[in-house]
Amino acid sequence: MAKIREEYVDYNGFKTYCKIVGENQPGKKTLLVLHGGPGDCHNYLLTYAELADRYGRQVVFYDQIGCGKSMIPHQDDDFYTYDLWVDEFYTVRKALGLDDIHLFGNSWGGMLGMLCMMKDDSGVNSFVINSSPARIATWLSEANRLIKYMPEDMQKAIAEAERTGDYETPEAKAAYDEYYMRHVVGLYEKDYPDFISESFAGVGECYEIMQGASEFVVTGKMKDWDVREGVKDIKVPCMALSGTDDEGTPLVVKEGVDLIPGCEWALIQGAPHIANVTHPDECLEVVEDFLSRHE
Repeated sequence: MAKIREEYVDYNGFKTYCKIVGENQPGKKTLLVLHGGPGDCHNYLLTYAELADRYGRQVVFYDQIGCGKSMIPHQDDDFYTYDLWVDEFYTVRKALGLDDIHLFGNSWGGMLGMLCMMKDDSGVNSFVINSSPARIATWLSEANRLIKYMPEDMQKAIAEAERTGDYETPEAKAAYDEYYMRHVVGLYEKDYPDFISESFAGVGECYEIMQGASEFVVTGKMKDWDVREGVKDIKVPCMALSGTDDEGTPLVVKEGVDLIPGCEWALIQGAPHIANVTHPDECLEVVEDFLSRHE
């Protein structure tokens, strides 16, 4: 069993929680993992820690400031910006000596990774973009299209919750649980493993500031997210990773794949947004195969 080390890195007057799993065997480089949200924490991606035991590859996770074990007191809305987390990425790398790595980002984590690779890709050998949009408008259009395949009463419950802002009615909860089962986690809430429940339980206030109240309406600072021009200049070898049942649909992912030079694409049959929960072995294998080709 790989050893686990925990550290806190000083950042912006607060502390960023980091988890370092295992050590690199000869010829291997560390994988740095960026979680989604913004507002989740690293827990839901912990299946990737298995790379340490299976392949002798060190894996480093951290909770972005305002999330998980890096939670902070209430801040003004203007505290949370893209630059906050971009600068944190470089701060964590410097503090932990991560100057020769691979990068993995799920959902918002992949979006954050895109921003970082567009700014300064020094020391990054490859980048796995796990179900992340290059343009938020495409993401929202597809999410609302997926709703139309749900039972009519659930469609109405979601529409009513979005209209009123009340997501706690039994009808709304059942509808969102169904959507998450189909397209996000691949399981109903009652069947979530602990590492998923823990990650979703403490979503930080930054989610509402950046995203909004739900998956289907972006009212926060990310409402104008569009990096289609910027990603054309990414030089690091990239692989998109997504599932056929993913809320980040093939149309969403293809928009980025077509623009990022030389980007590969691994599409996992039957996998939802957090593909590593329902398809852990396939995710591990395809990620390790890609990384090992870019050591």
